[in-house]
Amino acid sequence: MNVEDIQSRLAVFARERTWDQFHTPKNLSMALAAEAAELLEIFQWLSDDQSKAIVGNEEEMVLGREEIADVFIYLARLADKLGVDIESAVLDKIEQNAKKYPVELARDNATKYNKRC
Repeated sequence: MNVEDIQSRLAVFARERTWDQFHTPKNLSMALAAEAAELLEIFQWLSDDQSKAIVGNEEEMVLGREEIADVFIYLARLADKLGVDIESAVLDKIEQNAKKYPVELARDNATKYNKRC
């Protein structure tokens, strides 16, 4: 995936429609949260097993795929507007998480690191 190419295409898409006036960090972050909620809605009220079974349901997978795309689109737009290099930010965060959640403490443990006894 070439994130910069996607961001460029999204910027052109928005510019052609004169949507840049609406694509402020505040508005993009709110749209991102709304799209994440739409993704969440697909799984709401499902058991863990039912949520895994969506992979075998073509209609639900189409919806999930579309919502995942919407989430990424708004995330990419927001990062572009803020000048955040997504790849670099993600790689940095993975390193931070590796230090925060060392394997010997985190394996088989879903408790947040600062909530452990």
